[in-house]
Amino acid sequence: MSSDPSARIVVASHKPYPMPSDPLYLPLFVGAAGKTDVSGQPKEISGFARDDTGENISALNPGFCELTGLYWAWKNLTEDYIGLAHYRRHFAGDSSGKKDPGDALKAAELRPRLGRYSVFVPKKRQYVIETLYSHYAHTHYAWQLDLTREIISGKYPEYLPECDQVLKRRWGYMFNMAIMRRDLLDAYCVWLFDILFELKERCARRGAGEQLSAYQGRFYGRISEILLNVWLVHASRTGLVPEDRICELSYFNTEKTNWVRKGGAFLMAKFFRKRYEGSF
Repeated sequence: MSSDPSARIVVASHKPYPMPSDPLYLPLFVGAAGKTDVSGQPKEISGFARDDTGENISALNPGFCELTGLYWAWKNLTEDYIGLAHYRRHFAGDSSGKKDPGDALKAAELRPRLGRYSVFVPKKRQYVIETLYSHYAHTHYAWQLDLTREIISGKYPEYLPECDQVLKRRWGYMFNMAIMRRDLLDAYCVWLFDILFELKERCARRGAGEQLSAYQGRFYGRISEILLNVWLVHASRTGLVPEDRICELSYFNTEKTNWVRKGGAFLMAKFFRKRYEGSF
């Protein structure tokens, strides 16, 4: 790696949306495969790359969500550090506003940290009265996590202690947001997608998930949020990514969260088994 490493953050979006103007960012139309405009031509979003070019899994976007953007970046970008953010959720820069895409982390702010840190993640999300497992089980379906654990036990048994540790935590690095040194991204994605593709295959064989709503069917993207934490704990324990080489960054959402609606939905999920059917 050069003394002045390069970096790129892909911003996954399924629709036109205001984007950071800093050259650090590459807006990416995720789930582009098969999408057409009114004339029947491939749909384009001005200024966006498409996740159905090069080596890609764009067609899996309905279940894999922003992970089709991560896969595309992994297979098609060449920068020394590669990251993933969302059209409405960004790593925060030094600006005090933190409400507009223009407030997102800038290349000039990230560059001095690249030699010091190997992985950047959003600040921990605290669940307080729930573990990662119980929160997932209440708001989605526990069998998805159980089957993932079964796959880890068979394919990567050395990760099982970290998997169990993470599932018992009451906090996590969420949203599938991260910036990683290229070699680490490669190691992470090889591991992550091997697990997720096996999960998809087993679900297909068993007919699992066929009756899920479109919203609940996006569980591969949700499982990966937890898997990022598993991989990081294992990478820290084995010395691949020492803890002091992991940097937590503030993040912000460009859209307001309806906390009343979200809080009500959480209580309904926790106490009455009414699972989430939309974002907040």
